[in-house]
Amino acid sequence: MTEDKDGRTITKADLVEAVHETVGFSKKVSSEAVEKVFEVMKDALASGDGLKISGFGKFDVRKKNARRGRNPKTEEGLIIPARTVVTFKASQVLKAVVAGDAVTTTTHDDD
Repeated sequence: MTEDKDGRTITKADLVEAVHETVGFSKKVSSEAVEKVFEVMKDALASGDGLKISGFGKFDVRKKNARRGRNPKTEEGLIIPARTVVTFKASQVLKAVVAGDAVTTTTHDDD
């Protein structure tokens, strides 16, 4: 998989390539799989549902009320209209991986 060490952004094509190399699907099937995952995610968020991916994070849909704002260039007051936004909160596992911390799992022995 392409790494983002030099500030490069991983693209959908990179994800398709990673699925192709890792799983062994053809590029066409890999592309269809990646597209389907994103389609399901978009559909869930568009319908207002949250989306939680274990070990990665949680996407939520929030409604923001209209509010007063100001054009910083002209100092003119204006109303910023209400809108719906998607927020993302990274899981503790993802935060640890990004920070370079080792992720440990707890095992329970019955002895």
